Amino acid sequence: MKRKILFIGFVLVMTSTLQLKAQYDKTDSTYKRWFVGSSLFVLLGNLDTKNPPNFAQLNLGYRITGKDVITLEPKTWKYAWPNGIHPFLNKAYGKSEEKFPGYVREYGLSVAYQRFLWKGLYTELNVMPTLQTFLNDKGKKIDNGFQIFNTYRVGYHIKLFKDRFYIQPSIAITHRAYHTKLPDGFKQLDDKWSKFVFGEPGFHFGFNF
Repeated sequence: MKRKILFIGFVLVMTSTLQLKAQYDKTDSTYKRWFVGSSLFVLLGNLDTKNPPNFAQLNLGYRITGKDVITLEPKTWKYAWPNGIHPFLNKAYGKSEEKFPGYVREYGLSVAYQRFLWKGLYTELNVMPTLQTFLNDKGKKIDNGFQIFNTYRVGYHIKLFKDRFYIQPSIAITHRAYHTKLPDGFKQLDDKWSKFVFGEPGFHFGFNF
């Protein structure tokens, strides 16, 4: 229920921002080109008592032009349910019968490209190779793996406090484009679910400098 409330609140934020200030003009050379930030779910996700992700993420970005942005995002997290289960909309998420016999710890580095289309509206391609460590319920290492995890995002950039800060609510499709073979017990559960998740919310924030 808490996840559904958070998701509904996120959608309301998205729909309320359509009249806000435009993104940087491509002919304007005075805007701040660099920014640093993270994701709101670093804060909210780590409060989860059933499947705490121990999530950490840092975004370092550069505005090539007013409409073209590139970002590097080192991050790490862990999870005990298949990535193909929508964490907000699918009741199977969190069910004991879908839980891995342990968990996966991942370390990734995303490269993201944003293209602004109209005012603050943007699309984003995010490609993230990750190193995986599979552990059992006692925390003992079982195996290693590798994954390429893509995110296709649509969002809105909102300037705050005279452009010192920003927030970016968004909706995404996530795609496990490639991964090595999962160990027994993990693979059987993971194979039941799609490589795509549709409608996953995002909420980035940051500081411009």
